[in-house]
Amino acid sequence: MSVNDVTLIAGQAIFTIIKCAAPMLLVSLCVGLCVSIFQTVTSIQEQTLTFVPKVLAIFLVLMLAGHWIMNNMVEFMTDLWTNFNLYIK
Repeated sequence: MSVNDVTLIAGQAIFTIIKCAAPMLLVSLCVGLCVSIFQTVTSIQEQTLTFVPKVLAIFLVLMLAGHWIMNNMVEFMTDLWTNFNLYIK
């Protein structure tokens, strides 16, 4: 197994992680921005106010996109284990 193989696998793993985490991070960003705008408009300065909406939004995204995320992870691991004999040479 060469350095190029390790670099390729690491790059694919990082891309898979980013691709799977992106929906939750984007929803969390949007919900946080909306709650921050709401706090600014209403002059409510409670720091824990953003926690509950973000948790609920991320839970909803996991329910909706969980199947897609799991399929991406399974596909990556299947490719990794399928080509395992190439990596041990």
